[in-house]
Amino acid sequence: MKTYKIAVIAGDGIGPEVIDAGIEVLKKAAALDSTFQFQFTYFPWGCEFYTKHGKMMDENGIDQLKEFDAIYLGAVGFPGVPDHISLWDLLLRIRKEFDQYVNIRPVRLLKGAKTSLMDVKREDINMLFIRENSEGEYSGAGEWLFKGRENEVVMQNSVFSRKGTERIIRYAFETAKNQKRSLTSISKANALNYSMVFWDQVFEEVSAEYPEVETSSYLVDAAAMLMIKDPKRFEVVVTSNLFGDILTDLGAAIAGGIGLAAGANINPERNYPSMFEPIHGSAPDIAGKGIANPLAAIWSASQMLDFFGYESYGKEVLNAIEELLTEGQVLTPDMGGTASTQEVAERIVEIMDSRIASGKLHV
Repeated sequence: MKTYKIAVIAGDGIGPEVIDAGIEVLKKAAALDSTFQFQFTYFPWGCEFYTKHGKMMDENGIDQLKEFDAIYLGAVGFPGVPDHISLWDLLLRIRKEFDQYVNIRPVRLLKGAKTSLMDVKREDINMLFIRENSEGEYSGAGEWLFKGRENEVVMQNSVFSRKGTERIIRYAFETAKNQKRSLTSISKANALNYSMVFWDQVFEEVSAEYPEVETSSYLVDAAAMLMIKDPKRFEVVVTSNLFGDILTDLGAAIAGGIGLAAGANINPERNYPSMFEPIHGSAPDIAGKGIANPLAAIWSASQMLDFFGYESYGKEVLNAIEELLTEGQVLTPDMGGTASTQEVAERIVEIMDSRIASGKLHV
């Protein structure tokens, strides 16, 4: 039996609550199969850890995490700890140290989920965002000169290397090719006359190697408008770190809300562990109340199953989410229900059990 070692960083706020729900679902998937199991190891890192120790994680935290097959992250951020510290000292540090240069965020309107758009069919919202995750606008390069003086100057530099740009674009082309879908590149070359002109150039170069993939290119502002007006034109989408971050939140707004938004940070070569997370925040206002929506964390658990090669189980987790949404009986308050986080997790597990009992679960 294959054992997958999972590092759990539940994090802050509602993080531990939604991660517990996702772990229940992962355990259920493993229980349905005799060939694999999960071993979970918990790390107390995050903002509470920072208030006690002055750091977001142990000094040798990266070395500790190297021993795992994947990382399951809850949420990072809490009042009193500046966002740039909680983000850079844990989440972005892990992404960079482990070369998780592919960020995968599905923007898909599941059965039973509600969209804020009018006159849009469910199948019209089915995008897969592939976001560059290691450099670009989040490179951390820049300077802060003459701090506090009247001639104070701040420079935030974007870094686009040929290696980094080409590998994410090639990954997107391979994905589009394998899924037999179109690929859209999103940039801002009319205003960013170095970085985005370079991005467009590399996209065109790589495109020549994939004549079978239909391509489009949009400026980011036009893309934001078209995601609202005509979402069906977007299938696989590749874009930079910042644009991907913003547009996938817009995508969440049109595909059922942030409570259904999942993300995977992938090192495709598998030299380091990849990381899976719901993309919502820590929601400190409802932390500890047991009413947080765990569906994004459960969807990210589905992504983890896909990553390990158990796509059939990953699909069944999504089927269970869709059945739960379609029933409409066990939903958290943000989705108009009265159920608790735990009750949602339990219902997902029940649906998976009932599907296998009825022969609907195909693995």
